[in-house]
Amino acid sequence: MDTNRDTPGKAPTGSDTGKTDSKAAGMNPYVGLVSSLRAAWLTGKTRTSEHRVSQLEALGRFLDDKKQPILDAMASDMRKPPFEVELSEIILVKNEVNYALNNLSTWMKDEGVDKNLVTQLDTAFIRKEPYGVVLIIGPWNYPLQLILVPLVGAIAAGNCVIIKPSEISSSTEKLVAEVLPSYLDKDCFAVVTGGPAETTQLLENKFDYIFFTGNPQVGKIVMAAAATHLTPLTLELGGKNPCYVADESDMQNVANRLIWGRCFNAGQTCVAPDYVLCSAETQEKLLPALRHAITQFFGPDPRESPDFARIISDKQFQRIQALLGSGRVAIGGQTDEKERYIAPTVLVDVQPSEPAMQEEIFGPVLPIVTVPNVDEAIAFINSRERPLVVYVFAANSKLVRRVLERTSSGGFGANDSVMQMTLISLPFGGIGNSGLGSYHGKFSFDTFSHHRACLLRSMGLETMNSLRYSPYSERKRGLVLSTFRIKHTGTCTLL
Repeated sequence: MDTNRDTPGKAPTGSDTGKTDSKAAGMNPYVGLVSSLRAAWLTGKTRTSEHRVSQLEALGRFLDDKKQPILDAMASDMRKPPFEVELSEIILVKNEVNYALNNLSTWMKDEGVDKNLVTQLDTAFIRKEPYGVVLIIGPWNYPLQLILVPLVGAIAAGNCVIIKPSEISSSTEKLVAEVLPSYLDKDCFAVVTGGPAETTQLLENKFDYIFFTGNPQVGKIVMAAAATHLTPLTLELGGKNPCYVADESDMQNVANRLIWGRCFNAGQTCVAPDYVLCSAETQEKLLPALRHAITQFFGPDPRESPDFARIISDKQFQRIQALLGSGRVAIGGQTDEKERYIAPTVLVDVQPSEPAMQEEIFGPVLPIVTVPNVDEAIAFINSRERPLVVYVFAANSKLVRRVLERTSSGGFGANDSVMQMTLISLPFGGIGNSGLGSYHGKFSFDTFSHHRACLLRSMGLETMNSLRYSPYSERKRGLVLSTFRIKHTGTCTLL
């Protein structure tokens, strides 16, 4: 994923206990902050359902009260259209808050489990417990959604949290740092701002769980830091999401859904289709449909459209602009460095070895790579790192199933792009190079919960227990094994 989407943490906002003293002593500047949150967690206050509900409700109020400042901040950062902000940064987070509030009492209940013969009179269950003090490091491309959605899960699970928003989306970072702490319990939640140096120092501290969204390169650094303390973590990374378009598809529908997914947030979306695989014949039919979709969505000059965002920084603009030299520009290709504008662009005659096929594009540029058939497309996908999503457009459901069954990715989408991540009932996450772990809805609650195995036995019935004590005998062995054994019940097939 984009190299600046994840730059690691300046001074903590909302809770800076111990920071000045630790600096004066030459210690890590965040030792006091982490210690104060851990002390708050150890009181048990975040474990109560009342505290969890109150903090989730407060987060919902933040989204309601600060809607206009959120719109303004994202317009300042990357000229993100209000429609896209409301859909991707406000409603999706509000849905997570409300879903958690609606289901929290059920999620928090102990979960009973099956028992063997020996433990039939005992109580066995799984208790979902908070990890403790959690660190959430967010990216710049969806600077609110990608810190607040994991925060919902961390709050619901009963943790204390330090949030590190990206300094690249500086207006949103400022809003989060200055306003969000006033809505939450300052003893239990804090915001830390800054760049790579600050986040490196932050990661030197012992956390009980780390949640990172960014690129694989920085993900490895975060994982190494977590390994120092054996801290469990989730890595939401990215990669190049392939999209196979079958010959018999409705090309205009395909084009509409591809361009929407590729150009939403000016392409700065980790689940956007990154490149198209199709036959040469399909490419010829798809190109005019793509051109029509771009014109329908953004007018004859997308630069003038109020519905098309801008690239986040000069560095990212220059990186994406350099990728336009791959293959040949068939549609678009116009740029304006002063505005950080890159037109919706389609590249053809792109070779797998060219720069546009060697890194996640993370911009409004869509390369097309031709393959003779679906089997070659599958082979091409499987020859690369496993992506965050595999997409396929096909009217033939058997072909869709074929791609689903013969590829591996974090998620899968048929006949649309991006929409799978709007379903709270689906886990969102990668596999291999595209990530580790998942979240959204109950999956977020489970991610930030330790599932504690519990068996409560009686102090009586020692005669039964004595069968497992030495000295051993053949009689004891037979009785004990018969009470512990699980038999394979098999299946019944009618001929």
